Amino acid sequence: MSAVLDQPATDDPFAGLNAEQRAAVEHDVGAAQVRPLLVVAGAGSGKTNTLAHRVARLIQSGADPQRILLLTFSRRAAGEMSQRASGVLHRLLNKGGAQTQVTLPWAGTFHAIGARLLREYAGRIGLDESFTIHDRGDSEDLMGLVRHEIGLSNTEKRFPLKGTCLSIYSRVVNSRDPLEVVLQSTFPWCSEWEEQLKRLFGAYVDAKQEQNVLDYDDLLLFWAEMAADPELGPEIGALFDHVLVDEYQDTNRLQAAIITGMKPDGSGVMVVGDDAQSIYAFRGATVRNILDFPRQFSQPAEIITLERNYRSTQTILDASNAVIAGARERYAKTLWTDKLSSLKPQLVLIPDEAEQARWVCNRILEHREAGITLKSQAVLFRAASHSAALELELMRRNIPFVKFGGLKFLEAAHIKDVLAVLRFAQNPNGRMAGFRVAQLIPGIGPATATRLLDAVGGATDPVTAVEAFAAPGKSADDWAAFSALYRQLRTPGLRWPADIELVKQWYLPHLERMHDDAQVRAADVEQLAALAGGHATRESFLAEITLDPPEATSDRAGAPLLDEDYVILSTIHSSKGQEWKSVHVLNVVDGCIPSDMSTGNQDDIEEERRLLYVAMTRAREHLQLVLPNRFFIKQQAQMGDRHVYAARTRFITPAMLKHFEESTWLSADAQQPRKPVPESVRMLVRERARNAWK
Repeated sequence: MSAVLDQPATDDPFAGLNAEQRAAVEHDVGAAQVRPLLVVAGAGSGKTNTLAHRVARLIQSGADPQRILLLTFSRRAAGEMSQRASGVLHRLLNKGGAQTQVTLPWAGTFHAIGARLLREYAGRIGLDESFTIHDRGDSEDLMGLVRHEIGLSNTEKRFPLKGTCLSIYSRVVNSRDPLEVVLQSTFPWCSEWEEQLKRLFGAYVDAKQEQNVLDYDDLLLFWAEMAADPELGPEIGALFDHVLVDEYQDTNRLQAAIITGMKPDGSGVMVVGDDAQSIYAFRGATVRNILDFPRQFSQPAEIITLERNYRSTQTILDASNAVIAGARERYAKTLWTDKLSSLKPQLVLIPDEAEQARWVCNRILEHREAGITLKSQAVLFRAASHSAALELELMRRNIPFVKFGGLKFLEAAHIKDVLAVLRFAQNPNGRMAGFRVAQLIPGIGPATATRLLDAVGGATDPVTAVEAFAAPGKSADDWAAFSALYRQLRTPGLRWPADIELVKQWYLPHLERMHDDAQVRAADVEQLAALAGGHATRESFLAEITLDPPEATSDRAGAPLLDEDYVILSTIHSSKGQEWKSVHVLNVVDGCIPSDMSTGNQDDIEEERRLLYVAMTRAREHLQLVLPNRFFIKQQAQMGDRHVYAARTRFITPAMLKHFEESTWLSADAQQPRKPVPESVRMLVRERARNAWK
């Protein structure tokens, strides 16, 4: 390939990059040792484009694509990066009509790459290479089972439920903080159970080892332990000449330890991110990773800042810059653009949530009449519940909308059933999968399923154990059918994806028996089977579908949305990476942004500030921040119309108001003229308040 790459190009594929982007792309190209590089990429500054050009430039200069590790936060992002790099190389090499394809075999999410490395090194770290991976639901179920088995479900006082226990365990693993610290900072009501939780987590780890299963956290934990090992760490690091990480502000301490463990001197490491968009602390991410990156290696990192924004107007950027400038600690940057506009972001004071919903609907339709499609408009909010009144108003006025969120693909019962059969065939020691599969058969309950798992777990040949198992008489025929399926699935030489076709044929009659909406659910099973065809083996399919599942399922879905257009409703967290011509942000008041649940310490408050900044920087042309004045308390009917009053978010101070157009609406249809208070009156009121305490 290098001989081809040596051909001269007739044009410059990097001509479209600005000076800072090009500096990042050209960083230490051709040098004997590539110094660590941090690219602080402001919102809308073209970071994905910069990273893709960097990959292409490395390959063009002779880097082996097989020795480039590209870590992204979704498989789709990794694929997009490869596509863009291919396009750059195509222009670079001037190949006429032929597309130059770049294959990056080590591009993917942290968890997917971790699973692959653990599979390859399994024998050397005490793992059976046939391990299966639990998704979040399976991990919760196993935690619940262990919790019950060691007697923690029988306590007279409330012990944390399985989901909370798993969240605590996961936070400890990913943050690398002691259990005591995690309990005090994040789960204070569980602090009294510290000793019992230690015992539970030890038993949970034992159960995973006995069943030859890993959970999501293990994929990072085991990788980090390998990277820290004096022998394995350098060996794994030597596999890669370049390590590139996208969205570095969203990494946790475990992921940072992986990078520093593999590359202690930082050679060839490039990370891209924006400290101002670090908003996933609830997943264990820490903004400290990107803030401390320049000092993490034995040689200092170079820092390049991308400040030119290609998304928003300057007035929107001025307001956004002002909000984030109040951050306690950050990389200094001022976003700018050549997209000038006289339209300032709006601060809209409205009486209550009902009028907020009406006002937003009015503005959405006004924008639509002005030529802005509904799909180009979004309504963002801090919590999913904040859009309830708006959703009712949109439906009343026949404005179609799509809300980000809903039931995830792997959470649907029928998908979990099919995957459980495949997992039980792949790993007979996986008790959670076997427990679920056994109870799909009529007449078999938890007690019988437990007996089956005990028999299989103690047998040298799982197939023989399944065939010899004495199922209840009424289950005999169904058990015989399952036994025959299990033997086929365990037969060496079965060519994938024949496995999933066999499971589908066996499962669909059970689906008809168990669910009234079997036809809808069967479509999901067909989708799963279609996805399976894109994988080489059952093992790789089970790993990938668990680590990077499809977003949604038709389970419990309504009629398909057959409309020309629709508005986007989204939590701010789900909106990251997106952009729209017009953005409305609901409930921009203290108690909502920042959330009253996230004001326990300064770090929480700083993340809430970044959350507002992320919401504001999604807008390209129009930004409306809506402030309901009154919130009704809906508790008991006899309480009447009790309400509380809200104040503008603390993140927009009086000094920042010059960047906004303020307006007050008595109702969604009637604006109240705003008369600025003379400075002399404002000073007089302030002076009187001060004198009262002299």
